[in-house]
Amino acid sequence: MTDTQTSPPPTLWRSIEAALRRDIANGRYRPGDKLPTEAELSRRFGVNRHTVRRALGELTREGLTHARRGAGVFVAVRPMTYALGKRVRFHQNLAAAGQTGRKDTLRLETVPARAREATALRLDPGDPVHVWEGVAFADDAPICLFHTFFPAARLPGLKDALAETGSVTAALSADGVEDYTRASTDLNAELAGTLHALHLKLPEGAPLLRSIAVNVDAAGQPVEYGRSWFPGERVTLSVAP
Repeated sequence: MTDTQTSPPPTLWRSIEAALRRDIANGRYRPGDKLPTEAELSRRFGVNRHTVRRALGELTREGLTHARRGAGVFVAVRPMTYALGKRVRFHQNLAAAGQTGRKDTLRLETVPARAREATALRLDPGDPVHVWEGVAFADDAPICLFHTFFPAARLPGLKDALAETGSVTAALSADGVEDYTRASTDLNAELAGTLHALHLKLPEGAPLLRSIAVNVDAAGQPVEYGRSWFPGERVTLSVAP
């Protein structure tokens, strides 16, 4: 006679871990999203906070989530490498990383150039510039907050093209600039302020990588000046000659 052995039922925390793992796999919680609080998860699963904390700890140990002191537990974002070289193209960079990108517009208007934009774009202060501000996403995770400026007199149709395409390359092409290259890139480190934290879904004080860049057309005339902030935990900037 053969004894039939059955596995013991999983412990409560293992069941909660498995349920949260399924939620992440099915997209209920996406990369960068904050998970419910321990109190909310305790009510959902009918257990005490210690049991929930054990399940969350295991997810963090495996790299599926990470905890931020005072902020909560977040679904981990797959770090990506973003290339900075002679030709920087957002959608190409995302495709090379196997991810899908998009840009959400926060501001798009024509304004007088301040001194720093005028200097970078070889304009006089007060000359009109198109300003485009927004958030760039990789697979729905925010990876960049950008503020970009374009010479309005040289590129009169660019603002409308940006609104239609959401792409700098496509908008410049529509306004007669078939190719553009990076003339300069300056990189430094910053800590996230209130607006950075809000739009990039980070706690205030999180480390950021800031890029300040100028792009020029085939004749060497500046066509774009931009400042971009990347979350250090999500993006590695790779600088190529």
